[in-house]
Amino acid sequence: MTANPHLFTLVVDDFATMRKIITNVLRQLGYENVRQAEDGASALKIINEEQVEFVITDWNMPQMSGLDLLKAIRNHTDPGKRKIPVLMVTAESLQENIMAAAQAGVNNYIVKPFDARTLADKIGKIFG
Repeated sequence: MTANPHLFTLVVDDFATMRKIITNVLRQLGYENVRQAEDGASALKIINEEQVEFVITDWNMPQMSGLDLLKAIRNHTDPGKRKIPVLMVTAESLQENIMAAAQAGVNNYIVKPFDARTLADKIGKIFG
């Protein structure tokens, strides 16, 4: 997969270390335009104000969960923002969580821990 270095990617996770790890992997894959948010509420603010083109979000976060963020994106008043691809990252591999994310319109799902290759493969499936 060839990365679009200008794709505005938003990494959302309440743990700064995880945001940094994902951001570093994205940069290794060629993504240059990466921002970070610490929870769904701050992510939604960025999405409302800027032209975010891809969201990688954790599931479990304070303020607004990744699932609630996904639902807010899919129900956005701006039709273009409703189509933003979303990759859900979680420590939970529960089937009901995967189903809930799928029903809410997630583009792909990844379970922690994961490596750079797995992240690249999941992104490739979204944009491939």
